[in-house]
Amino acid sequence: MTEPLRLGIAGLGTVGGGLVRLLDAHGDRLALRTGRRIEIAAVCARDKTKDRGLGHALDGVRWHDDAVALARDAQVDVLVELIGGNGVAKDAVEAALSLGKPVVTANKALLAHDGLALARAAERAGVALNFEAAVAGGIPVVKALREGFAGNRINALFGILNGTSNYILTSMAATGASFESALAEAQALGYAEADPSFDVDGVDAAHKLSLLASLAFAAPVDFSAVYVEGIRRITALDISFAHELGFRIKILGIARATDHGLEVRVHPAMVPEGTALAHVDGVYNGVVIEGDFVDQMVFEGRGAGAGPTASAVMADIVDIALGLKLPLYGVPVDRLGQIAMASIDRRIGACYLRLSVVDRPGVIADIAAILRDEQVSIESLLQRGRAPGEAVPVVIVTHEVEEAAMRRALARMGALATVLEPPTMIRIEEIKRA
Repeated sequence: MTEPLRLGIAGLGTVGGGLVRLLDAHGDRLALRTGRRIEIAAVCARDKTKDRGLGHALDGVRWHDDAVALARDAQVDVLVELIGGNGVAKDAVEAALSLGKPVVTANKALLAHDGLALARAAERAGVALNFEAAVAGGIPVVKALREGFAGNRINALFGILNGTSNYILTSMAATGASFESALAEAQALGYAEADPSFDVDGVDAAHKLSLLASLAFAAPVDFSAVYVEGIRRITALDISFAHELGFRIKILGIARATDHGLEVRVHPAMVPEGTALAHVDGVYNGVVIEGDFVDQMVFEGRGAGAGPTASAVMADIVDIALGLKLPLYGVPVDRLGQIAMASIDRRIGACYLRLSVVDRPGVIADIAAILRDEQVSIESLLQRGRAPGEAVPVVIVTHEVEEAAMRRALARMGALATVLEPPTMIRIEEIKRA
């Protein structure tokens, strides 16, 4: 058996602790698989005295005060960066790569913003920069795209990439709760942070989607060009109407090649009940990949948590132990293509509209006239009950329409005196059925 592979783990939070436990439980199995021991040489965490419930697993392991010092430790062969963010984490990754050390990271924000520069640094150093754990927890979607789908042209990928938002929408659908109540429940259970903005506003999913899209289409995705919309405006009423119409509301990340360029967008969507993604619930993630030779493949599993994410981290470490090394985006940086980003205004698809209107004659005629003027065709219209002179909800499902026209219509409808609040629009995504 060759020399052990010595890890330096930066960050001993949920994932870092999970990785220590995994290695403690399966060290012998991993040695058999790789032909060498995988050991923890050093760690870095904010509080050395904190009881992390790791028993004696870190006995004899060196502690560093900061992640950069850990990366520079001569006894560390691989930096495992589990801190997150773009500050000290970036400094530590850059330090490790500059010394020719491979890096394993779960940091989607870092790679979404600085992945291209770090990929170049890794290639110059001739080492791996692996990030399976940065997307979809324990689901091996990065490995699938880089290796399993290498013989395919990817036409589209889409999925549920944030477990917190998916849990909230699932809870709202199951109980009829408001967004605020479901969010409070998710926070009480530890599924949502005290500040849940990155999750419920779609930013976390957008970070992950930009990485997957760059990998799938072999072209760097400018994160600032990704369309991002969260779930704060989704109501129990929308979820009820969705069910009546045969849909489930999910927040999706979608990357699709079109005649206008590459669509990369995150937003709530109406998903047909008969599709696999409609039944990915709770904190689970689901990813669908469409290739020209494999057609459609569906991946589902836990998108976060100590065990699933540590499993993904270890998969990357095992690749390094075996001497496997692939470019960050599947091809070297100098072979990456350039692809135009399609504006959300060019999206073509059906839409769900919900308006709160004054119940009086002529209101529906005014709304229909605006839709007619903007060339928006109505597939169906729902209005429940009568309340003359008072507010009632009206739901309209459109045929396929260009987004720009739909937005113009929404602005005009919102300006009507009889429309009492900004209209809600949720895009309907026509996904192949399972």
